[in-house]
Amino acid sequence: MRRLLIFVLPALALAVAGCRSVGAPSQAARPATPSQVAIAGGASAAAPAAASPSPAVSPSPAVSGSPQGVLRPGMRGRAVRLLQRRLAALKYYPGRVDGRFGSDTLEAVWAFEETQGLHPRDAVSSAMQRALASPRPPKVLARHGGRLRVEVNLKDQVLVLYRRNHVALVSHVSSAGGYYFCSPNGCGDAITPTGDFTTLSFIPGWVTVPLGQMYNPVFFIGTTFAIHGDTHVPLRPSSHGCVRIPVDIAAFFHTLVPTPGTPVYIRR
Repeated sequence: MRRLLIFVLPALALAVAGCRSVGAPSQAARPATPSQVAIAGGASAAAPAAASPSPAVSPSPAVSGSPQGVLRPGMRGRAVRLLQRRLAALKYYPGRVDGRFGSDTLEAVWAFEETQGLHPRDAVSSAMQRALASPRPPKVLARHGGRLRVEVNLKDQVLVLYRRNHVALVSHVSSAGGYYFCSPNGCGDAITPTGDFTTLSFIPGWVTVPLGQMYNPVFFIGTTFAIHGDTHVPLRPSSHGCVRIPVDIAAFFHTLVPTPGTPVYIRR
């Protein structure tokens, strides 16, 4: 039993660094606020506590009336603005609705493609535009998990926040990469645990850990595993164990999940 404990404790200690490579963040967090999610969709400036029902059923006049050409990062104009408004209405976070296809909009595109079963890519194809017109809701992982809950789908690499049992936010994530790594506390495999958890604590700002930094971490296992912001949230799973979300979403995510006590369900 003593030998088993010696192995398990270093493994847990490794997970606190399951965030990003050592070094300062490549950019400061931008001042996103909870109200921007609603503002982006053309709604009132209230936080998405009173989120509308899951938006999977209604077709989108804006998308059906938009040009059917491929949209890519760096583009700007009316078609991009329509895309941003549609994504925001569906509870994906495209950043400010300004007609500019930037990193926030791209991350929202990834999240939408992941929930729709489309191969994530750095562009909005005609296939995605058709899906925007008649989207399906994110896959429910814990149907009876509570009116307020967070679900993390490791297979699709997506996080869904439910408030009042309706979709309030959908975000692309990057979970553990499954690789073998070493830290000052020992060596182990990069794994994001699955199971039923609850939010335990929140630490504001950038937090330095043995393997790097986390932004606004919301912990769900001790002070080892967290949902946290990062400036590097690629399409592939790449963390050491934590659930990375885009830094602009992490700027307000903690305000939407009461801590402690919000259920967190993680499934493969």
